[in-house]
Amino acid sequence: MRILGIILIVAGLLGLLYGGFSYTRRRDTVRLGPMSATIEQRESVPIPPILGGIALLGGIALVVMSRRRS
Repeated sequence: MRILGIILIVAGLLGLLYGGFSYTRRRDTVRLGPMSATIEQRESVPIPPILGGIALLGGIALVVMSRRRS
């Protein structure tokens, strides 16, 4: 439980600091025999701040609960 809490804390902090992540997707657009043309599109995935906050608070709660049991 403690490891999961730490992972949630880190994920929550990253979500709050960066607000999302982006990646590059390659797509084949035209294929003419052995030749093809590809397009690289940059996609963004926003992470709502409320989701980062919930992950952060849940991680803190898990770490605190695991310390009380020990």
